[in-house]
Amino acid sequence: MNKLLLFSFLGILLGSCSQEPEDSKRVIFAGEIVNPTSDQVVLFKGQQALDTAFLDENNRFVFRLDSVAQGLHHFVHRPESQYVYFEAGDSLQIRLNTSDFDESLVFSGKGEEINNFILELFLTREEEEELINSYYLLEPEEFHKKIDSLKAMKLALLSQIETEYEISPAASDLAKSFIDYGSNISMEAYPFYHRRRSGEGKMHEDLPASFYDYRQSINYNDHNLTYLRPYYNFMKYHISNLAYNSCKKYCDDDLEKANRQLHFNKHKLKLIDSLVTQKELRDNLFRNVAIDYLLRHDTEENTDEFISSFKRYSDNNSHNTEIFTLYEGINNMQPAKDLPDFTVESYDGRKVKLSDIQKGDSVVFYFWSGTEPGHFRNINKRVEELKQKYPAYRFIGLNMRTDLAKWKSMVKTSGLDETEQYWTDDYDQTVQTLIVYDPNKAILTKNGKIIDAFSHLYRSF
Repeated sequence: MNKLLLFSFLGILLGSCSQEPEDSKRVIFAGEIVNPTSDQVVLFKGQQALDTAFLDENNRFVFRLDSVAQGLHHFVHRPESQYVYFEAGDSLQIRLNTSDFDESLVFSGKGEEINNFILELFLTREEEEELINSYYLLEPEEFHKKIDSLKAMKLALLSQIETEYEISPAASDLAKSFIDYGSNISMEAYPFYHRRRSGEGKMHEDLPASFYDYRQSINYNDHNLTYLRPYYNFMKYHISNLAYNSCKKYCDDDLEKANRQLHFNKHKLKLIDSLVTQKELRDNLFRNVAIDYLLRHDTEENTDEFISSFKRYSDNNSHNTEIFTLYEGINNMQPAKDLPDFTVESYDGRKVKLSDIQKGDSVVFYFWSGTEPGHFRNINKRVEELKQKYPAYRFIGLNMRTDLAKWKSMVKTSGLDETEQYWTDDYDQTVQTLIVYDPNKAILTKNGKIIDAFSHLYRSF
């Protein structure tokens, strides 16, 4: 769509919004999605789904919200999502193309300035990632200067926007928090990444006294920032950093290697308990530690001990169902156990259990999605290499998060063996049952039994 048509479309939306009954609190959020991957858009405030809007025949949607809390929200058009910031009386329109979701997204209408700025900060952070990675080789003082320089440029741009447009104090504070915590993430990550990039055997012991000055102004319980990604990601790095230094200071250096992950993550649980009281952030941070630890596949004894500690600190966590489902799922996927009772669909439409697919054979199950074409190409190339190297194994592809018709089309046009490809219709159930948190995960089976349910297509062969 050219710019003239785009402006015409937005004008129609604006006109239709202006015909709504006058209400200073009402919020209108509407738009068009090119190449939709779902028939709906879901609006969230934190974890709570506020409303669902279905796409019409022109792939347009509209939310009319008579009462909505001021602040940060996000909308989901599966499998993608992005922020949207609302204030009373906003009338926002978007247009995006799912083939380039974030980069194609544009806000217009009342409230567009802060939303486009937040989006630009989000995209800039992604673009800066390679540059910041190169900075981790620098010594602390020079690294600090580089990060401060990037932060100063963003603050200057925000100041310019505040001069040119009417931005509310709340919106300005949110934007500043996005900038501040985005910068602080890099500072917290520096000791770990410097060691990794430089090849040094230990963490920096001589950071300048001012290196962590920003910590004096950390708010551990700002409910307005709970779902702001830079704030949450900062908290994760920060807690890990504090736990590492606490352990280095107070714990024995000769901890058995087999127990280090358990020990370190128990430190993190204790720190979250002591620092964070805001319920949602607290629950989310506890969840992060639990999921991260469980996916490292520690010994069964250590895992049981970790779960006991987790329950002691966060027994009423809102994510308990997910965490204990993962815990149970990992236990069910241990070597020598049968594959879970999980049903998939064959190319010719038959419902088939995994145990029937691999009965009597040596099989490697791997996973792919039609929403990630780059990964799809790479993984098929890797599987072809492995087929040549391990002819005794059958390699079975399990597709997730793809429309059935699109999956069949991709199998056919890519020249894949239809008898080796299967489709799953429930993404969440697939992830939880087969523990698919890594896109390059593989499950090795032989004679109906699990050999290794946490193998990796690139590292394990």
